[in-house]
Amino acid sequence: MSRWLVTGARGMLGRDLVAVLERRGETVTGLSRSDLDITDPGAVRDALARWQPAVVVNCAAWTAVDDAETREADALRINGTAVAALAAECAARGSALIHLSTDYVFDGQAREPYPELTGAAPRTAYGRTKLAGEQAVLGQPGLAGYVVRTAWLYGAHGRNFVSTMIAKARGGTDVGVVDDQYGQPTWTVDVALQVAALVETGATPGVYHATSSGRTTWFGLAGEVFRQAGADPARVRPIGSAALARPAARPGYSVLGHAAWARAGLEPIGDWRTALHRAFPVLTAVPAVTPAP
Repeated sequence: MSRWLVTGARGMLGRDLVAVLERRGETVTGLSRSDLDITDPGAVRDALARWQPAVVVNCAAWTAVDDAETREADALRINGTAVAALAAECAARGSALIHLSTDYVFDGQAREPYPELTGAAPRTAYGRTKLAGEQAVLGQPGLAGYVVRTAWLYGAHGRNFVSTMIAKARGGTDVGVVDDQYGQPTWTVDVALQVAALVETGATPGVYHATSSGRTTWFGLAGEVFRQAGADPARVRPIGSAALARPAARPGYSVLGHAAWARAGLEPIGDWRTALHRAFPVLTAVPAVTPAP
């Protein structure tokens, strides 16, 4: 049994990770942003000295993709500089570090799943800052460092696309959803289980892609959510990305490969539809998030 410390523990993924670890009988300390500001090196040093974790999982991040376009320095301070300091402190104390990252480190122009070791080429400020964090973890001497990339996340503890579509389905609202972006809808509980498996099995440090198998579009995902909610999927209409102008470009293709799991002797996350079906009772047991106006 390992001692775990999870940063960003009040976020959508962080909450599920803490819950998964506790169910497995692990000793886990979950720290929210108010508990630990990872941009404060002294606070990070004190936290690791106090709890002496064998494993640190960094779920803390700047996630406002559009805002990063005009505030890249602020995003980099959290997603890059702070991660470098955390990696150095973990290496000094002999703690493994699992750092959560994103599909945005890729250019989104591929037509086949991105292998784990494909060269990164981010097209957004957010992607550049997340890549800086990855490089800090993988380049830190003496660190057992893991980079776990995920994408299209949904869960019970935060605003996300699936919760918004559930609210739309319940409310009788028709919706237009883009049909020219491809990805892998991924339940936060499944990511948490994969993170736990890395440590339990002693998997080799490196890069892993924790996304569901298969692929769909946002339009395809929305239709499946409506269907599972008992609503008519015909209420979802397809639109192009050009109809939704945003400061940061969204990747047209965010499908990630899973070969590293096989090399580690582990199964990747299964099909996205199956995962959504498993998640649905949990997602609908809480009030759906009201869509933003």
